[in-house]
Amino acid sequence: MNVEQQLMDLRAAELCRCQYMESKEFIANHLAESTTGEDRLMESICAIDNRRDALKRVEKNKGAPGVDGVKTRELAGVLNRCWGAIKTSLLDGSYEPLPVRRKTIEKPDGGTRDLGIPVVQDRFVQQATTQVLTAIYDHTFSDSSYGYRPGRSQAQAVERAREYVQRGANYVASIDLSKFFDRVNHDRLMSRLAKRIKDKRVLKLIRAFLNSGIMLENDEITYPGEGTPQGGPLSPLLSNIVLDELDKELERRGLRFVRYADDIVIFVRTRIAGERVLKSVSRFICERMKLKVNEEKSSVELPWNIKFLGFRITQMMGKTRLSIHQKSLERFKEPKRSADNFRRK
Repeated sequence: MNVEQQLMDLRAAELCRCQYMESKEFIANHLAESTTGEDRLMESICAIDNRRDALKRVEKNKGAPGVDGVKTRELAGVLNRCWGAIKTSLLDGSYEPLPVRRKTIEKPDGGTRDLGIPVVQDRFVQQATTQVLTAIYDHTFSDSSYGYRPGRSQAQAVERAREYVQRGANYVASIDLSKFFDRVNHDRLMSRLAKRIKDKRVLKLIRAFLNSGIMLENDEITYPGEGTPQGGPLSPLLSNIVLDELDKELERRGLRFVRYADDIVIFVRTRIAGERVLKSVSRFICERMKLKVNEEKSSVELPWNIKFLGFRITQMMGKTRLSIHQKSLERFKEPKRSADNFRRK
């Protein structure tokens, strides 16, 4: 398949995705309103079809147990026995999630990443909530955002990056957010959510998940007061809601960019423009969004010198191409060792 055909397929897929998300938003909003005008978004979350889809997704994703030790395969039985009580607590706003279990893993490029693994019941409630909120939020997100969104992928993100280089972007400003998921400001996030979510029970539920605490490996429970721990179904959507503020700012400035979760690359014509953009955008992230930029890993480089989502852009005979980055290839050579290490942990 040639590049032109690939681009046509990507555009067709994006059109179908937009039409699908618009229909999902209509359904979600319709369910969220009663005949008296009362906000009933929580009823949408508890609806039987939404619950059924959430259960299938959690069971399919499997995953390790949380602090209570209950496994994913036991979730259906838990819901059969306890759904009445769970639903009542969700509808009256008294649902209280358990702390997430801290799991520290090694990052491919060095350092560590802390995951927060919810118990399977909380995972189910998060998934049900995420499905309804995605229908409301996703179509409002930037066209340059690709991470954790239905119908979007890493392949589309790196292809968009390649297109920008093909169209004349000579430099790339790469911005690395330092421990983004651990530093999300709860008050700013809740303020953004309240602009579109009017059902206070849903806002209270999300706040409860944010404040549920983290059980460390020594069984101590800590309450950091910030961050959206990676590991639950709700965290990716919340991260996109937070970073949509950055997307809208970049669009307002007329910048060409691609964002996949917290990986951000901005495409410019000259190094001077790149340095200026890197400085001003970093200031916006730190001062306005209350996040932190890793200055050591953020830079302005030629397109061929950056690694984006495991790929690099190359150019030959005036045509740009995508290839797997050397560092990614090196990791592929050690799959057995990595798997053995993971099992031993």
